[in-house]
Amino acid sequence: MPAVVLAPDKFKGSLTAAEVASALAKGIAEVRPDARVMRVPVADGGDGTVDAFVAAGWTRVSLRAPGPTGELLETSYAVQGDTAVIELAAVAGLSKLPGGRPDPLNASTFGLGVLISHALDAGATRIVLGLGGSASTDGGAGMLTALGARVIGPDGSELPRGGAALLDAKRVDPRGLHPGLAAAHFIVASDVDNPLLGPSGAVTVYAPQKGASRHDMAILEAALHNWALLTGREFAARPGAGAAGGTGFGAMALLGAEMRSGIEVVLELLDFATVLESATLAITGEGCLDQQTMHGKAPMGVSAAARAAGVPVVAVAGRSELTAEQLAAAGFAATYTLAELQPDPARSIGDAAALLEQIGARIAAEQLDGRDRG
Repeated sequence: MPAVVLAPDKFKGSLTAAEVASALAKGIAEVRPDARVMRVPVADGGDGTVDAFVAAGWTRVSLRAPGPTGELLETSYAVQGDTAVIELAAVAGLSKLPGGRPDPLNASTFGLGVLISHALDAGATRIVLGLGGSASTDGGAGMLTALGARVIGPDGSELPRGGAALLDAKRVDPRGLHPGLAAAHFIVASDVDNPLLGPSGAVTVYAPQKGASRHDMAILEAALHNWALLTGREFAARPGAGAAGGTGFGAMALLGAEMRSGIEVVLELLDFATVLESATLAITGEGCLDQQTMHGKAPMGVSAAARAAGVPVVAVAGRSELTAEQLAAAGFAATYTLAELQPDPARSIGDAAALLEQIGARIAAEQLDGRDRG
């Protein structure tokens, strides 16, 4: 009996990771009903991370928290035992901006701090922060003020939320920080290795996609520089400090967070190595296989884990921008794309589930024969 592990990431704008796995499983069953299919939807710390853990049996904790511009919204995080997985994108992400209107100078990570505080109150002592898709560039200041820190301006009063306000910050008062932080261990799960400042930093690389103009970017860069001087300039150059508008920096400087590859953390917590022990084939993928995929995105992590376990791995995607040589170097025995079946992008997105079902059937026919381990 062949055993297939389905470990895709989401197809952004189309299907969740769990929906991708479901469609592939249906196609595989049509051709190889004898196959044992294990669904392990994954994520790399960004949008969909909480959903991946809930799909794996973790408990979803729902609550209301302020979004990136302060409006209350419904959000959630995942828990198992004393571990909480909290996804920034679920509360302070670009997708949470009201009407999709960016606010690069004033958007905040305050809501992320509210989720962390809630998890600490519930007894969590290991907190995994999935950083990705942020709408703000506030260096994690909002997160920290929600946890009880005070960012003080020149007149002695607390500053408003948002990255631009940090330009006027004079000192940080940590005395009111949540008491649960003392016993908590933080892990930042991210696929970003940018520093906080400079030409490859949080502002230069990511602020434009958050709606920042050149003038806004100059303000934010100066604000983050000031923030680093106040809170821990030695952390500013560390890889990942620039993650999520500098939230990685804030987490390392004031929460003592450990920075790790997002997909590696996710696979570890999902005990993926054990899942692979009985596998005949692994299938991973995401909406688009491109140069970013090659730098620590979810499919690369799954491929590395599968190859370490001696399990062949194939990739599925909406489309691929990688060459055959690059895909082979990434460890994929084969790659299947929706674009091959439906070249019209709009129809491919709309019909993604049906197309993935076809691909699942094709993979079963082409990849499972001769791979049975008995």
